[in-house]
Amino acid sequence: MENNISTAAASDAAFDSSAIKTLPFLELVKRIGPGLVLTGIVIGPGAITTAAMLGARYGYATMWLFIPILFMGVTFLLTTYRIALLTGKPIIHAIRHYYGGTAAAFVGVASFLSCMFFTMGNISGSGSGMNLIFGIDWKLGAIIMIAITVFCYLTKGVYSKVEKGITICIIGMIIAYYATLAKAGGPSLGELGSGLTHWTFPAGSLATALGFISTNASVTTGLYGTYLGKEKKWDKEDLFNGAMLVDSVTHIVGVILISGAVMLVGAIVLHPAGIVIKNPAELGKMMVPLLGKAAYVVMGIALLAAAFSSLLGNTHRTVVLLNAGFDKPTNLDHKSIKIGSMIVLAIAAVICFSYNGSPTQLILFANIMTAVATPVSGLFVCMLIWNKDVNKGVKQPKILRICMVISYLFCLVLTVSALKTAIPKFAESIMKLFS
Repeated sequence: MENNISTAAASDAAFDSSAIKTLPFLELVKRIGPGLVLTGIVIGPGAITTAAMLGARYGYATMWLFIPILFMGVTFLLTTYRIALLTGKPIIHAIRHYYGGTAAAFVGVASFLSCMFFTMGNISGSGSGMNLIFGIDWKLGAIIMIAITVFCYLTKGVYSKVEKGITICIIGMIIAYYATLAKAGGPSLGELGSGLTHWTFPAGSLATALGFISTNASVTTGLYGTYLGKEKKWDKEDLFNGAMLVDSVTHIVGVILISGAVMLVGAIVLHPAGIVIKNPAELGKMMVPLLGKAAYVVMGIALLAAAFSSLLGNTHRTVVLLNAGFDKPTNLDHKSIKIGSMIVLAIAAVICFSYNGSPTQLILFANIMTAVATPVSGLFVCMLIWNKDVNKGVKQPKILRICMVISYLFCLVLTVSALKTAIPKFAESIMKLFS
């Protein structure tokens, strides 16, 4: 498979990065796209639920999380994009080239497990959306959405359809949440400033904060972005003509605009009332100031749109990264990706439907567990960006290297701390399925 992926000679003496000019705005818009798809994957029900939970429970106190999310989100994407375009290989294939097949397989499996948990959250979220809209059991609603997703898998031109559909969902969510935020009177600037400048974890918030950060700024997102870049037919020049920077910033700004609005609405509407989100109906209360009784239906549509766009993109991501680990096909229209995506949906659905608790709690737990790939994939990404051969022929990225190490260590410490409690709980829930 590695031979089928376009290779760029990082040491190509004919390549002069200084001669490449920044593209005009309209040309840059045409070159971006993976960042939008990644935003649609990231802004799933997990991002909405954890943002709402943090705002409802802690008010403005966790708003500071968006600062490391901005820093890490841009860093992860720029780092992985750089490695992929300089080597001519998406990240896991680059890991295979420099560190061997075992390392690539290890990263592929870890990424697969992380994305599998994320799929569980998306299934639960789609069911929650259907419950809010139609009042049906969330499991039945999830089955309907899974069937629609499978139908989409069987159509051609997956990438372009996903990109367009997700763009529409993102715009719609931004309008809906900011309209609600405006109707609710907007944030208190004093409390917002305090929340952004006081970097502390309120008591009991660590696990939820990990779920929030691991959703909004993930190394796995960057890994998959390099395979989407291959679908977009990016080349080495895009690293220097502004396309990579604009795509990365577009992604993380979209994430922060939506998640930030949700957290603020939770802080303004739910926190003063002492509402702690435990079920889908309580998510609907966020939009009551704007829409009254219609809030539950509109929130259901927003949750469903987020779940569906994320479900469609993430199941592809799950199989693409696993296939990459074992040097198998990674293009989205390949038969193995489509079949594998349906198998992933089936397995995740069985686990979700065996869970007897609230779907919103399952969404939160699934998001926390998506952090399992960070210690593995992040380590190899750090090693690659510091590898002199990767950056041979171009200026060494000193600042990016430092930013990548800082981002990785921050995620690593937070992940290890939070998973100490999350993993035992997950093991206990799995054992109940067989008892």
